[in-house]
Amino acid sequence: MLKQGSALDRYFKISERGSNFSREIRGGFATFFAMSYIVVLNPLILSVADSSGATLGFPAVAAVTAFVAGILTILMGAWAKHPFALATGLGVNAFVAVTVATNPGLTWPDMMGLVVLSGVTMLILVLTGFRTAVFKAVPDGLKTAIVVGIGLFIALIGLVNAGFVRRIPDAAGTTVPVGLGFDGKLLGWPTLVFVFGLILTIALVVRKVRGAILIGIVASTVLAVILEFTLHIGPSFSPGKPFNPQGWSLVAPTFTEWAAPDLSLIGKANPIGAFEHLGFVAATLLAFVILLSIFFDAMGTMVGLANEAGTVDKDGNIPDVDRVLQIDALGAIVGGGASVSSNQIYVESGAGIGEGARTGLASIVTGLLFLVAMFFTPLINLVPFEAVAPALVVVGFLMVSQVGKIDWQDWGIGIPAFLTFSLMPFTYSIANGLGAGFIAYVLIRTFQGRARDVHPLMWAVAAAFLLFFAVGPIEQALGIH
Repeated sequence: MLKQGSALDRYFKISERGSNFSREIRGGFATFFAMSYIVVLNPLILSVADSSGATLGFPAVAAVTAFVAGILTILMGAWAKHPFALATGLGVNAFVAVTVATNPGLTWPDMMGLVVLSGVTMLILVLTGFRTAVFKAVPDGLKTAIVVGIGLFIALIGLVNAGFVRRIPDAAGTTVPVGLGFDGKLLGWPTLVFVFGLILTIALVVRKVRGAILIGIVASTVLAVILEFTLHIGPSFSPGKPFNPQGWSLVAPTFTEWAAPDLSLIGKANPIGAFEHLGFVAATLLAFVILLSIFFDAMGTMVGLANEAGTVDKDGNIPDVDRVLQIDALGAIVGGGASVSSNQIYVESGAGIGEGARTGLASIVTGLLFLVAMFFTPLINLVPFEAVAPALVVVGFLMVSQVGKIDWQDWGIGIPAFLTFSLMPFTYSIANGLGAGFIAYVLIRTFQGRARDVHPLMWAVAAAFLLFFAVGPIEQALGIH
């Protein structure tokens, strides 16, 4: 029996952070269920063929995605001691897939080699203290805006994953990008599962029931399994079949046959391939885009989650922040080296934090579950998005509630803060929100005649983001597609 004052308790500072072993374990499970979808989604994103016609293979990508996420999350818990879980980063993996699909000179090993190089550069920036210095240079008001932005982002992810909010097809001829349900209507049993889970989770949280978020996920999953096995609803998207608007958004609750994990993709990356096939300038530009994305996505996510967990000290510092950033940089190196794209801290870790997780013990639980998932994929396929989405919406509310801490009377903070937290969900990117906020902060302080108040590193970061946003015109000018 693990007790307060034990060696494990002291190592993870469980009691010191106001938590206990049961909360950490529940939090670890909640985070796993909230982000386990990546094991199914990542193979779908990375399923395109490269210039040689080769594909990575669905089973191999799924197995390695779970394996790498498990190892890195355990390292985060054991070394950095924070309840942050890692897995293949959405956004980076999509960029990688699109680049491979649209560039006839690239192969999968070439592209994954660029991810590795970006990770190595990131690790150097961490070890030299540059990345930590950038974190400390960000004003408190913008750090709060990052928390709010991630709260809105994570809530939008939940609503979209549940099919409650859907993208309106371009053929609709409207400037409105998203709408309620399908064609303005809520349809299908999966939507009912989401609504049931949201109402239940809110009720449990309001009543301060222990394990509220995890209970909501489990109860919604049970309802989803019953509905699927009795009504045979099926997924929204299925190969060779028309779109089913009333189906599950991605994972239809099913049991699948056991299969040994295929880890053959590990070690296939080629760090110099892109330079040989594309040339130095084009390959460097691609690596720069990847680097900036993973650099600031992780920083923003880390700030938001640490604030929600209450582990930020009175000076705005995160304990062992260097270790967190080291593991995050390692995530890009290992993820690229294993051909599943850069791994980074997941905003869905907020589900575990909302459950009460405050230490790295929760991350170890999550990591172990990912390793188990390599062998028991039915565990992953059993939990649909609609069962997890309510937890993300509730956690989003908890994070957005910090908006009152922003000084709205100071426009030099208020306007950048607004751009930061509005563009994160609207562009589906943490990095985009950070970039707009940082640039606006530097410009407005200059307009106010307070340029000296801006930390020198903020000028450097703003300049880097200007280059980041200008990548499109630069590529066009250089003839890079």
